[in-house]
Amino acid sequence: MKDKVLVIGACGQIGVELTAALRTIYGTDGVIASDLKDPHPLLKDGPFVHLDVMNKTAIFDLVKKEGITQIYLLAAILSATGEKNPQMAWNINMKSLLAIFEMAEQEKLKIYWPSSIAVFGPTSPKQDTPQRTVIEPTTVYGISKYAGELWCDYYFKKFGVDVRSLRYPGLISWKSAPGGGTTDYAVEIYHEALKNKSYNCFLSENTYLPMMYMDDAIRATIELMEAPADKINIRTSYNLSGMSFSPKEITASIQKHIPDFSISYAPDFRQAIADSWPQSIDDSAARNDWGWAPAFDLDKMTEEMLTNLSR
Repeated sequence: MKDKVLVIGACGQIGVELTAALRTIYGTDGVIASDLKDPHPLLKDGPFVHLDVMNKTAIFDLVKKEGITQIYLLAAILSATGEKNPQMAWNINMKSLLAIFEMAEQEKLKIYWPSSIAVFGPTSPKQDTPQRTVIEPTTVYGISKYAGELWCDYYFKKFGVDVRSLRYPGLISWKSAPGGGTTDYAVEIYHEALKNKSYNCFLSENTYLPMMYMDDAIRATIELMEAPADKINIRTSYNLSGMSFSPKEITASIQKHIPDFSISYAPDFRQAIADSWPQSIDDSAARNDWGWAPAFDLDKMTEEMLTNLSR
């Protein structure tokens, strides 16, 4: 049977580019994009459905009607936004996942669900954080992601649901806006460098965080989903790494192209979130199991970001 894909949360930072990439594989009509929002311009070439991730009945009806075989569940409340409304973040992040798992069990669906480095907390090792380590998240986003990872493992072992997941680092893209995360500065800074040649950063200058250029993240997601099932040895979520840098270092990278760019610092509540996360990630399990390897470093990403945003 030919695969048909549903992307829930397709208008988000990851969803826009992932949907476009999936359509090159499964065909324009083979990937249905859905979101509460109106479709992003990059999604208008194919089918789009307005869909509330909390409307279990509507999703199930769509899955049955369209013969969906794979679901990418991307809709979520992210770290910084989630701290402003913890109950809402927990409900949206968890109830939507459990509803999808119920459908997956009944309809034999393949599921992709993203986790995050937010699962790690201040008690996790800061450098080269291992795949398996102390996990004590301090944000509702991190708590919901870790709980979700355990549900992924449970549904795989208990019901045989083919669910796969990645712990994304901070993601950086020129095509779509960030969605309320603690790593958003690393997108905003490029826009402000071109627009105003200055940026006021909400993290301190030496705050190191794991980051990844969106092209690498999309490729990793698709490579994971296309890997043979017998290569997938982790059913919670794989560590994923691209690069690690600080606001000071990304500033220096930008100044190679815009010498008069300047930065100032005004750390806010997001600083405490960032301080609780790892500074670098050990993703050797992903490299060994299904051959993951990043293609972008900081300077290559900066060149791509500035070139494309300038257009």
